[in-house]
Amino acid sequence: MSYVVKELFATLQGEGGQSGRVAVFCRFAGCNLWSGREADRAAAVCRFCDTEFVGGTRHADAESLADAIAATWPGGGRRFVVFTGGEPMLQLDAPLLRAVAARGFQTAIETNGTLPLAPGLDWVCVSPKAGAPLAVTAGSELKVVFPQPALDLEALATLDFTHHWLSPMDGPDQAANAAAAFDYCMTHPAWRLNIQAHKIWGIR
Repeated sequence: MSYVVKELFATLQGEGGQSGRVAVFCRFAGCNLWSGREADRAAAVCRFCDTEFVGGTRHADAESLADAIAATWPGGGRRFVVFTGGEPMLQLDAPLLRAVAARGFQTAIETNGTLPLAPGLDWVCVSPKAGAPLAVTAGSELKVVFPQPALDLEALATLDFTHHWLSPMDGPDQAANAAAAFDYCMTHPAWRLNIQAHKIWGIR
């Protein structure tokens, strides 16, 4: 199958349990919770997304995309690729995971968790969205954009993830959201406060 990739770049992972690690980000085009068009935002399941994932470059098959990912790696060390979006599980599949693994990459995904995962992932980060059924209920880390009043955080805290993060929602209320997330973590120690360090560092 072919793949449409919005952007492919090397950077430092800016949040969660892999924060600070060199990674190639493979951002797929498309999402199942919002079209990516501002005209559709008010009707979207996820209305706070700040990521551009419309359009991109088509790669003919798993081998050609894996070659592009390998060519983006800056050199040395343990290779690491993060598949994100949009919603990466609309495109990510076992052949691509096998192809990047054959090139020495550890693999990670950042997903909304509404679609079953392809086999072979090394690190699974799920960011649930209110109003979207959760199909992935176990993994490496659960990262909740906070606040989302319709999400049951106490129920989410019982899911089988190694880490449970609260990530303050960005925007004009970011400071208040960070304070509220801090207070929630202090009274619910199953959760950790997640900081989007890449925004502080001024990198992608």
